[in-house]
Amino acid sequence: MAELYDAARPGYADPLVADVLAYAALGEREAVEVGAGTGKATVPFAAAGTPLVCIEPDPRMAEVLRRNTSRYPGVRVHSGGFEEWQPGGRRFGLLFAATSWHWVDPERRWGLARDALAPGGAVALFWNPQGVRDPRLHAALAEVDARHGIDHAPHGEPASSYGDVPGDWAGLPGWPEEECRRDGRFTQLRAVRYRQVQQYDTGRYLGYLASLSRYRVLPPDRRGQVLAETGRVLDAHGGGIEMDHFSDLFLARVG
Repeated sequence: MAELYDAARPGYADPLVADVLAYAALGEREAVEVGAGTGKATVPFAAAGTPLVCIEPDPRMAEVLRRNTSRYPGVRVHSGGFEEWQPGGRRFGLLFAATSWHWVDPERRWGLARDALAPGGAVALFWNPQGVRDPRLHAALAEVDARHGIDHAPHGEPASSYGDVPGDWAGLPGWPEEECRRDGRFTQLRAVRYRQVQQYDTGRYLGYLASLSRYRVLPPDRRGQVLAETGRVLDAHGGGIEMDHFSDLFLARVG
């Protein structure tokens, strides 16, 4: 689903990229991205002139990533898992992961990050929770999900359920701050929430859903049914969905 993922998944707020780079203060040092996917976060960092090593375990994702970053000579793609990747004596000024850190081995991830970073190097971890702005549309979609046993869909929460605190989520991976504090090797912990409105038409939103594992694991006929019913609800509410789109960022620095 790499092509569908690339076409349908949302990106990240521009101020987030600027704030990460300001915090990292890279100078001439490189950054490494863990779980780069098709480049949703890679491209804005590369466009800002950041030299990057991108680690992506899925070869189909890595193929799209190479295509999307072909205009940036400072981007190198490593096809493989972060747990097996070897820095080869290099130490990076920034390690970042965009909606991927929860896939890294929890017993090893902080040690691997520490080993990859130069003294004073930064970690930036971020995710994209969303909430439906129209409560009537949220309720109608919830009925479809309940009939088909779908939980934690992107439209599963109303926008009104979110506050201003980064990591205030429902159904997404755990916020990393407590785990990072327990590790004890990082300092200057910081968290930021960015908010913007995201509009999807029906076709794009159904593509987004079809790229998610909770839909991919359904038998094809059932997946087709739930997507068709979701599409009918969206068409009945104006032909799409408007979401409050958050980018929640966690920052830390090697002590």
